[in-house]
Amino acid sequence: MTTSTKTVEIKVERTIPAPPGEVFDAWLDPKIPGTPWHENEKLIVHPKVDGLWYWRSLGSTPHYGRFMQIDRPGLVQYSWMSPNTLGKESTVTVTFQKKGEGTLMTLLHSGLPNDAMAKAHDKGWSSISDKFSNIFVSGSHRRT
Repeated sequence: MTTSTKTVEIKVERTIPAPPGEVFDAWLDPKIPGTPWHENEKLIVHPKVDGLWYWRSLGSTPHYGRFMQIDRPGLVQYSWMSPNTLGKESTVTVTFQKKGEGTLMTLLHSGLPNDAMAKAHDKGWSSISDKFSNIFVSGSHRRT
């Protein structure tokens, strides 16, 4: 007997007024607001293939995984596990494509365990993506 497990994926897109390389670099920089690596109680991040990452959010929820693919300036992919994935490994793929003078950033989170968890992640990724996009409008993503 085989049991098939249905998983859900979500997609969040933002057009960001900066070139793909700049957006890519900012996404992996924990000092930049709006990235998943920013504003956590605890952070360990090694952005290289097979590099591990861990963070405990301000609400004390642990998240962890490993970087699976990094191809500057077009793609970052990492596994994602937390209590909100019911401890199961899911995958986050972020692509950065040139769009006019800016970048279309597409975040695809696949392997989510159910619709409720997908909805919660969609809300979270939408909030993070809005903050991240807004720092490019304000110019606060630039390092001094």
